[in-house]
Amino acid sequence: MQIPVIDLAPYLEFSGKLPGRDGEDFDSKLKNLCSEVSRTLRETGALLVKDPRCTAEDNDRFLDMMEKYFEMPDDFKRRQERPHLHYQVGVTPEGVEVPRSLVDAEMQEKLRAIPIEFQPSTPSGPDPKWRYMWRVGPRPSDTRFKELNSEPVIPEGFPEWQETMDSWGYKMISAIEAVAEMAAVGFGLQKDAFTSIMKQGPHLLAPTGSDLRRHGKIGTVFAGYHYDLNFLTIHGRSRFPGLNIWLRNGQKMEVKVPVGCLLIQTGKQIEWLTAGECIAGMHEVVVTDRTIDAIKLASEQNRSLWRVSSTLFAHIASDAVLKPLSHFADSPLASKYPPMCAGEFVEQELAVINLKGNKGDA
Repeated sequence: MQIPVIDLAPYLEFSGKLPGRDGEDFDSKLKNLCSEVSRTLRETGALLVKDPRCTAEDNDRFLDMMEKYFEMPDDFKRRQERPHLHYQVGVTPEGVEVPRSLVDAEMQEKLRAIPIEFQPSTPSGPDPKWRYMWRVGPRPSDTRFKELNSEPVIPEGFPEWQETMDSWGYKMISAIEAVAEMAAVGFGLQKDAFTSIMKQGPHLLAPTGSDLRRHGKIGTVFAGYHYDLNFLTIHGRSRFPGLNIWLRNGQKMEVKVPVGCLLIQTGKQIEWLTAGECIAGMHEVVVTDRTIDAIKLASEQNRSLWRVSSTLFAHIASDAVLKPLSHFADSPLASKYPPMCAGEFVEQELAVINLKGNKGDA
């Protein structure tokens, strides 16, 4: 099965002309496009999109800067480490993030039921990847879930850092918002059903860096089998493949992201809001044969051998209530998703993986 690529341009053009209109005013072509978005998220947990506001050049500019950063010596990078802030800002060194599949007993039980041919790779311990946490967008001035109000961490020698991080982060959030509106229409909800509760959410641009010189052996697990705890996750295209996802039917597949496209994955919060109509997508990042081929090519071209993922975690606002929306509240599965503040839900999820304060898990 191939994941379809959805061109957001027709929707963006329509919504730009009629920003106040809701789904009932869409023509049949746009309604069909929205239905394809919701159907694909429901069936696969993943979606490929092309957004004219997010270009391949934007992605490359971001990757170039992050490769340069991750190539810096470890002692330099550790100057941006803030363990006392639970790694909410700055760098998280390799060996800190623990795959959920190693610590979640319920997930381990489900793993044993997966057919051998679809089994995920087994990590040997904490993920051997670095990550950088950068907050994107405004935060609420009044909230029950007080976040640490520390200043963002900007590495020395990177004058372009803040502008590059904010520019790429805001563009990816804009793509997420368009997809969220289209999904809402496709699910028969009000167009702003999701985006209205995303406002001032604790969105995080959280690129990872994996050193393929040291960890480029076939089968190395950079991100163990897990789901994301947030609403939707979006990635720009990585220069090195290796992402595997599990479809709703249990089938495992390696994702191929075309140049100029973005990958969106479902998180646990959209599962909550749709009473399980969408399921948080399971995925892993592992060195595959295609990764090895990309390593060889990069070596021949004298390019960086750091695998960077431009991951952004989009969240529901911490003080908003997570509960099945509209007609999803009538689902026979709705009782599995009791109402709770999104911030409370995040805290519960983070307690499992012992990374309290880290707003994503990918």
